[in-house]
Amino acid sequence: MTDRRSRPTLPADRPTMDRRRWLGLTATALAGSWAAGCVSLPGGRRWEDTAAGILPARISPERVIRVVAGLRPYRSEGFVVRAEPFAGKLLVHNYGHGGGGVTLSWGTADMAADLVTGGGRAGGGGAGSGREGDVAVLGAGAVGLATARLLQRRGRAVTVYARDLPPNTTSNIAGAQWSPTSVADSLDGPFGIQFEDAARRAHRLFQNLVGPDYGVRWIDNYFLSERPLGIPGYMARIRDLYPELEDLEGDEHPFPTRFARRVVTMFIEPTRYLRALMRDFRVAGGRVIVGEIADRQQLAALAEPVIVNCTGLGARDLFEDDGLVPVKGQLVVLRPQRELDYLTIGGGRFTRGGSQYMFPRADGVLLGGTFDRGEETLQPDARQTDRILAAHGGFFDAMARKVGRS
Repeated sequence: MTDRRSRPTLPADRPTMDRRRWLGLTATALAGSWAAGCVSLPGGRRWEDTAAGILPARISPERVIRVVAGLRPYRSEGFVVRAEPFAGKLLVHNYGHGGGGVTLSWGTADMAADLVTGGGRAGGGGAGSGREGDVAVLGAGAVGLATARLLQRRGRAVTVYARDLPPNTTSNIAGAQWSPTSVADSLDGPFGIQFEDAARRAHRLFQNLVGPDYGVRWIDNYFLSERPLGIPGYMARIRDLYPELEDLEGDEHPFPTRFARRVVTMFIEPTRYLRALMRDFRVAGGRVIVGEIADRQQLAALAEPVIVNCTGLGARDLFEDDGLVPVKGQLVVLRPQRELDYLTIGGGRFTRGGSQYMFPRADGVLLGGTFDRGEETLQPDARQTDRILAAHGGFFDAMARKVGRS
């Protein structure tokens, strides 16, 4: 049996194995072995170690260990990376990433660092206006810590000022699949070029962190639909950053939708990842001051001659950016299921009127999701919890029947 993950294919390619025969073999091999998750196949290989080794997630209210919600800092025009003078200092903005905060963090951090040091590659205003001296970074989420680390690498002394530290940041709640989705209403014009630049920088820098220390790994990601899948705009601009893309149909995949697209992406475990970044920052001599900067007068009183604003949604009030809109995301987290080693996005007819994704992490199986614009509360919505569980329950029950687990 061929392991498809070791053989890159183009979208038009079709795997040569007999998929109907594969489904019959897996149904036989899996009989009575759901709990073990380690069925032997002909040749001594294990079900979980093959391309066909895709076990359904176990969905039930009894497996729920927590329900959480976070507010994404969304701007319809896209994120801001820009430099400007402020109270005799250099102020660099780096905020408003929407649903792509973790994904784009190293990319926009690199762009912001260019503006601090005078590299001039970031665009968006203020290019080449760097200034010497210590740096204050506002915010300790994924964007703030990536920015702080890159500035340290460029020889700057950095102090992070933050209201909350990991694990109490919005970044800790993120699904953190590497894919820059829900970043702006449109990628046309100059912002599209800036978006692509940030994505490419981020993708390359994240690769340096792959491994258990930072909790970053490569993983198969399946986009699922009842209709043929087109290439969305964000993916079209960075198509080469989605390796091994292949489109599957019907019995070519184990999911209960007609179509499935497999791509390989990086996946980040936020709890481990942010803890490691904070460790690196401190080891490199970084200082952390916990507290809230309430207004620009307090900001102007900081000792550092350079300030980088990575406050996310906080920039709405601190810098009067009315374009920032909170977008609530709610997750239902199940007890970890160690045999799961793939991501799903979408669910065809099972989505029940909302978005749907399943991300397995060491700290739990994340079920999402929601994208509620203008929602200000962090209180989870019980109706959304029920919808998410019902949608995923129906999906994975149907998947179990398809692979012979009914």
